Amino acid sequence: METWILATLAAALFQTVRFALQKRLKQAGLSTTGATWARFLWSAPMLAVAVLAWVFVFQPTVPPLTPRFWAFALAGGIGQILATICVVALFSRRNFAVGITFKKSEVLQTVLVGWLLLGEAISPAGFGALLLGLFALLVLASPGDGSAPARGVARLWSPSAGLGLTSGAFFALAGVGYRGATLALGDGPVAFRAALALAFVTASQTVLMLLWFLWRDRAQIRQVIAAWRPGLAVGVTSLAGSLCWFIAFALQNAAYVYALGQVELLFSIAGGALFFGERLSRREWIGIGLLMASLVVLVLVT
Repeated sequence: METWILATLAAALFQTVRFALQKRLKQAGLSTTGATWARFLWSAPMLAVAVLAWVFVFQPTVPPLTPRFWAFALAGGIGQILATICVVALFSRRNFAVGITFKKSEVLQTVLVGWLLLGEAISPAGFGALLLGLFALLVLASPGDGSAPARGVARLWSPSAGLGLTSGAFFALAGVGYRGATLALGDGPVAFRAALALAFVTASQTVLMLLWFLWRDRAQIRQVIAAWRPGLAVGVTSLAGSLCWFIAFALQNAAYVYALGQVELLFSIAGGALFFGERLSRREWIGIGLLMASLVVLVLVT
């Protein structure tokens, strides 16, 4: 089995666990942005120590951090912050598995972002897969607040659907940005390039969100630090999952990686049932099935 496939499967598993832990953080009283910052705050120091130890022990050639690297890295990092905020907010509106399903619109949107930023083309068959994915989102996108379900395209305007689609767009930007950043580091060892890029991205995300809290919500800083026990667990799973994603992005284009990462749906369904006692409705099962089918077609035709 190819390395990028193993890395993607591992990343999907770690990410499912991390989102479950972040949901617990939000239920414990942290704000959406606080639960998001926790993953960066606790993983950044661990990652920095690991990279420094790697350099000290193995003495690899450290590639230059070019403007191209920083452009992709910062675009990906900011995109990931905004995407994660959308996903954590989405959990309060829809159940765990459906929240992850909305997020998975990233796979469909990555094709467009990859074409715009990296010149990846879309075949007619691939466009058909995108249309099938859009139909799946129409099936899934109904209000989760007890109001009457919207009909047709109007379903896309529900708050839950808006958060899911927006998170998908930002995750698409993150995936393409991270692939561009790792490629900008040259042809050194894949794992080291991935870890180095991730270390700088995570440090940047930590600082950017800290500046935001200092400006708008200083009390949240104390709350995040006070929740250090679950925060450390989020940080560890975030570090492991992100490193696996970066390795996969370094080896394969982002659309393929995200498409294979759809296995996260199976993990999220199991996690929602095991940890939160959640069940999916028949409509939600149909929507998930259609979205998965669209992604399978996308993998087969690209």
